[in-house]
Amino acid sequence: MEQKDKKNNTWFGIERNKIKWFPTIDYDRCIGCMACLEKCSHNVYSEENGKPKVKNPNNCVVGCTGCDNICPKKAISHPSKEYLKKLTKHKDFKIECSCGGNCS
Repeated sequence: MEQKDKKNNTWFGIERNKIKWFPTIDYDRCIGCMACLEKCSHNVYSEENGKPKVKNPNNCVVGCTGCDNICPKKAISHPSKEYLKKLTKHKDFKIECSCGGNCS
């Protein structure tokens, strides 16, 4: 269960801007198909010179990795979910996206 407080922009009481959870693009693998930009409904990506760019990293839903799986060249990655486990000690912590978007 994702515990995000949109008003205060926190996740399990941690300020979103202190959580390093956002996609990284390997431009050596990226073919510019824009599948990641089309997949993400949170305005994380923009298009720049025919390639996707992470424009709004803090818009990425903490725990979501939907764009990783949609990339045909596996050019998108996120930190390990172990990173998130270390951030919180909440007993009900589960890694899943419940943002209401099209995440997987």
